[in-house]
Amino acid sequence: MSDAEKKRFLQIHPNDNVLVALQDLYKGEAINWSGETIILKDDIHAKHKFFITDLNLDGEILMYGVLVGKATVPVQQGALMTTENVYHASQEYAYRDVDYKWSSPDVSAFESRTFNGYHRENGKVGTANYWLFIPTVFCENRNLDVIKEALHNNLGYNVTDKYKQFTSQLLQAYKAGEAIESFHPDQLGNSNPASNRVFKNVDGIKFLNHQGGCGGTRQDSAVLSSLLVSYADHPNVAGITILSLGCQHLQTADFLRDLQQRNPGFNKKVLVFEQQQSQSEDQLIKDAILKTFEGLTEINKIERSPAPLSKLTVGVKCGGSDGFSGISANPAVGYTSDLLVALGAQVLLAEFPELCGAEQNIIDRCISQPIAEKFIRLMRDYDAQAHAVGSGFHMNPSPGNIKDGLIT
Repeated sequence: MSDAEKKRFLQIHPNDNVLVALQDLYKGEAINWSGETIILKDDIHAKHKFFITDLNLDGEILMYGVLVGKATVPVQQGALMTTENVYHASQEYAYRDVDYKWSSPDVSAFESRTFNGYHRENGKVGTANYWLFIPTVFCENRNLDVIKEALHNNLGYNVTDKYKQFTSQLLQAYKAGEAIESFHPDQLGNSNPASNRVFKNVDGIKFLNHQGGCGGTRQDSAVLSSLLVSYADHPNVAGITILSLGCQHLQTADFLRDLQQRNPGFNKKVLVFEQQQSQSEDQLIKDAILKTFEGLTEINKIERSPAPLSKLTVGVKCGGSDGFSGISANPAVGYTSDLLVALGAQVLLAEFPELCGAEQNIIDRCISQPIAEKFIRLMRDYDAQAHAVGSGFHMNPSPGNIKDGLIT
């Protein structure tokens, strides 16, 4: 295959029976592939795929060397792969005893590198320094909203300030009789919120509004507690304010117990305010603001200092994926993850539905059978719950994904 052809299309794996268009290709064009000439049956936009063989109904479609779909109708060589001629399919998977060997990349160039983080007493290092507000029940959401407005507006954390400034400038121009259409958005409201912060070492105040804590099953509240506890124990968090109604399923005592079970050495500042023990809602809000303000003055004394890259925990997640992601961004993120892990850091792959079709590869990489079986159970439970509500992995691609070539 000529160098010019290599720039036009790509076969990702030798077993694949579809090619990825690297640039726009057009109906009637001749593609030279593996000693034969393929005439394109459709226009093929960059990022999309086309078939290099004829397929019968239910014929298997392979990409990355694995099953990604089957034909809903007979398709011709050179035809565009679309949601009309393909349906989602993936190979069966199971635990098997394989000796997978991971090859560590050379990290000698990064071993002495550091990042400036917030060191916690348990040895973990945060990349940010946050104060957290946690309601134990949805009944406290309104109180959180009131407190959020009060603190954010006055302490310089309100990200809407620049938009208020933008609107104010437009209003002034309108009142002065100026032509509004002559203003460009980039010329207005360009204030930097970070420069207005009162507490320079506090990166933000986060409010975890939710719709749980009561009204559902006790199991729901227990799961919620586990989730909220993980936020509280996060190294990016320096202090917590808890708002409780008092009579809800998720009791403050249960939350604090779960927190201690997760981290017996937990010693961050925790403020608890229970509405049914307060004189009034007004008093609850004032007390929470006062004590939280005091807490903010304390965590503002914590400053960033160098930490080795081994202290990093990086979460990766998809966003705006298209037909090129699997041959560009994903390998780059994967290699970066290998570098970080080789340096002693951790990388978390959070959005597990994206792993549909790659299950066997992930299973083979698990370091033990219990971990592999846990992953298998996770994928199958999710699939079952999705089907129970009339959905499934086949509905994972969004319209934006599909438009840019990510069909299955």
